[in-house]
Amino acid sequence: MTVALMWEARAVEGRGEDLLAWARAQELEAPPLRRETFRAPQDRVLVITWWDAEFDAVLPELPEPDGELVSRAVHRWRFETVG
Repeated sequence: MTVALMWEARAVEGRGEDLLAWARAQELEAPPLRRETFRAPQDRVLVITWWDAEFDAVLPELPEPDGELVSRAVHRWRFETVG
């Protein structure tokens, strides 16, 4: 089964590039099958990682950034591939 972990954060106004750089620099304990990083208006950053694992498996995730970098808590979602 393939599981996708989504991590989304919103930077403090004007710090979107800093948040993007921070997210791209984060290394995970194990490499995912795939990892993509996106940005969006309002200084938001999204990272999706794909894993060959069961839905409820313990997987490495990006941490919470420093509170001075983000305007709210990180949002996290987990999805599984459907045939």
